[in-house]
Amino acid sequence: MKNAYYIGLMSGTSMDGVDAVLVDFSGTQPQLIASHTEAIPSHLLKGLQRLCLPSTDEINRLGRLDRNVGELFALAVNNLLTKCAIAKEEVIAVGSHGQTVRHMPNLEVGFTLQIGDPNTIATETGIDVIADFRRKDIALGGQGAPLVPAFHQQTFAEVGKKRIILNIGGIANITYLPGNSDQVLGFDTGPGNTLIDAWIQQVKSEPFDRDGEWAASGKTDQGLLTQLLSHPYFSLAYPKSTGRELFNQAWLEQQLSPFNHLDEEDIQSTLLDLTCHSIAQDIIKLSNEGELFVCGGGAFNGQLMQRLAALLPGYKLDTTSALGVDPKWAEGIAFAWLAMRNHLGLPANLPAVTGASREAVLGGRFSAK
Repeated sequence: MKNAYYIGLMSGTSMDGVDAVLVDFSGTQPQLIASHTEAIPSHLLKGLQRLCLPSTDEINRLGRLDRNVGELFALAVNNLLTKCAIAKEEVIAVGSHGQTVRHMPNLEVGFTLQIGDPNTIATETGIDVIADFRRKDIALGGQGAPLVPAFHQQTFAEVGKKRIILNIGGIANITYLPGNSDQVLGFDTGPGNTLIDAWIQQVKSEPFDRDGEWAASGKTDQGLLTQLLSHPYFSLAYPKSTGRELFNQAWLEQQLSPFNHLDEEDIQSTLLDLTCHSIAQDIIKLSNEGELFVCGGGAFNGQLMQRLAALLPGYKLDTTSALGVDPKWAEGIAFAWLAMRNHLGLPANLPAVTGASREAVLGGRFSAK
């Protein structure tokens, strides 16, 4: 059988690098052929972080960073192909998520904005690019997120098995696979790694809390945790999605101001519990028991996994590697899958998840020619 190669590109809310994956969709299950992470240069990272601030409105910076991110994504593709010695002519298309700099689906005229010019990616790689996956769903009245549940349904659903797929990137999202004819559900639960990363970066100048060791050295403050969990987002009904617009450093500083007596490691522990409790309470609303498979960076945080397991005793907890998909690359594979769906003219959103009025083919194609 002829190979059906697609490349998926993903840079998440945490902005910890550009993930590039080469995936073969010629079989019954997606096969990961090769993977590569391209580090985000510090000057570009700082520019992106400034652009994500709610007060920022600078068109020149947006236009420049759009091209810069496109160049970085193209570099990730070219380095991936060099690594695995696959010719660009063998790749059908690149599916690029882009870098989200604003996600505001609940305004009167909702919108979402991902940068990383797909024309630049196409011209610098010589491969057609499929991008702009979220805005069609928003145009149909949806949230534009999360999009991965449709991929989770096709890849992980099994009749008779109640499963939840939990992706913990900067923001955490869940997909509920009921194992029968009931609708698949999915939504963002709230912060994943974004606040725990922000706090350790601010205090210790470290990019992330490796294995949750710093959080484990602290003690959660129940008063602070209760206040953080009182954010209105956590009580919203789904469909719902969120990002740095709500859960950012400015919000965190505001929440911490009455708690400046706390030790720094106690704050880190509390922020980790915010992630775990907000995830667990949403999972329990869906079902008290089942199988829970974790992917994304949070899957490698041992302290996070331990706390989740304690909060969800009715669930068998594992990572998506138990289902044959490396948790580090699961989201990149999903965007390769989205490119494949576009190429075949197939819908890729789930209206029950996003709130869109109908299914739709997502994304637009940008030719390398």
